[in-house]
Formats: sequence, structure tokens, C-alpha cells
Amino acid sequence: MFKGSNVALVTPFINNKLDEENYIKIINFHLKNGTNGLVPAGTTGESPTLNHDEHQRVIELCIKEANGKIPVIAGTGSNSTEEAISLTTYAEKAGVNGALIVTPYYNKPTQEGLYQHYKAINDACGIPLIIYNIPSRSVIDMSVDTMARLFELKNIIGVKDATGNLDRVDQQREKMGTEFIQLTGEDGNALEFNRRGGSGCISVTANVAPKLCSDFQKFSFSNSDNEKKESERINEILQPVHKSLFIESNPGPVKYAAKLLNLCSDEVRLPLVKVMKSTQDEIKKALSSAKLI
Repeated sequence: MFKGSNVALVTPFINNKLDEENYIKIINFHLKNGTNGLVPAGTTGESPTLNHDEHQRVIELCIKEANGKIPVIAGTGSNSTEEAISLTTYAEKAGVNGALIVTPYYNKPTQEGLYQHYKAINDACGIPLIIYNIPSRSVIDMSVDTMARLFELKNIIGVKDATGNLDRVDQQREKMGTEFIQLTGEDGNALEFNRRGGSGCISVTANVAPKLCSDFQKFSFSNSDNEKKESERINEILQPVHKSLFIESNPGPVKYAAKLLNLCSDEVRLPLVKVMKSTQDEIKKALSSAKLI
């Protein structure tokens, strides 16, 4: 179920309010262009600056518009275990197919603290849970051994790996086997990640290049030499786009790119700000080179 190109959805705003009309348009844009899964209310969706009502609304709308056509994996993590349980159980009742739960940021828990955090969420719900390991933002790195312990629990099924360390794919596969789902959180390393045993990507770039990203993922898993070459060709086309979308803090750049595609405004919530003119120029150049604009 959780394979291929899964988009880390932006949350569009207008005058600092949730822009539901464009959010629905964005979801349907993905349904029409081959995206394999929708991931609302994550980092790219600015979850840290969504209030609880908005967080729930973003998930509800996504489920409604997806209408069972592709999986919805809701971002429900928090550095408060109690809050993460609340968000996850709400998402379960709303009808999500799974939840993406970031490692607790700022608190800096030990590996045992990480285990107990995820175990508590696991014990409180009955849906598939994906660990989101992103040391660059959370300042902690869940060890392979801790993941292996968590994989023994009923609901923990895999990881979104944003460590940027491709050796982790091999280590995690060797420790947990092929049933443990590994999704990269780094668009730029997706080709090699899949070659080493990954199952796909939770992608920022897919917000503005859904068909290219979904075709790339599909061909990367093919046994056909021609289709494998096509995945390499698409990967080369996408690399400048990937790079341009991380010149400044995500999701500022991808929201500007979405604006260029008339999907939504480039409005972000403080403490994030709109990207600089120099970054805008690089994004335009990258999207143009990929024939996205």
C-alpha cells in the first residue's frame, strides 16, 4: 500500500487562513497525475503552525477528496507523547490509511525514550505507523536497533528516512528484512535508495512534478532495462528541481513553485517567510529546465 511517490502535501493559506478551495484543487491535481499516496499535515504542510482544528480539517479534507482512490498517510507526530496519541487516534477515527510520526524534537529523548514514545502511540491505536527519522530537524537519530525493537510491535511498519545516509537502507533491511517499509525523505537520493531496497519516497518535489515523480518511481522498480534507463533519465531531469526546492527552508521554495503552477499562493506562516528573489530565480530556472513551466 505505501509505495512509490507519496506527496508531502503543502497546506495553502490565504490571508493566514486555510485555503480549502486550493487545497482541494491540489489533491485532485495529484489524483489526476499518478501520485501513489497523500501525506497531509507533515513538515511540508507546516504542521508546527497549524492549530488543532486546522490540523484535523486538513486531514479530513484529504480523506474526503482522496475518496479511497489512493492512501492517505497523515502527519500526526509531536514532541508531546500525549498530543501525538491524540492526533493519531483522531486521524484513525477520521479514516486515514496510516500515520507518519516524527521523532520528538527539542526534548532530545534517549533511545529508550524514543521506544516508549512510539510504543505508547502504537498501543493507543490500530492503524499502520511510519517512523519519521529526520535528525537535521529533530536533533536526534533513531538507531537501527531501536527501530528493530519497534518493528516487533503490531502497528509499526516502516520508516521515512531523512538521514541522507544511504547505508542506513542496507542496515535497516539487514536488521528488519524486506517487510519493513523504507521510504526516503530525500528526493535527491531516491534512485539509489530504491536500488538498495527502498519502497519509494515521501516527496516534496511531487507537489509540483507529480507525474514525473510517479513515473520515476514506477520505472525505478521495473525489471525492464529500458524502463530502468527511463527512471535514470527522469532522475537527471528532476535533480535541479530537487536542489532548488531546498535552497531555503521547506516549504517556502515549493510553495513559490506551486504559485508558478497556479496551484496556490506562496504564503507561509511565521516564523517562515517567502523566499528571496535570488531563490525565486533558481526555482524558475529549474522548473523551466524540467518543462514544468
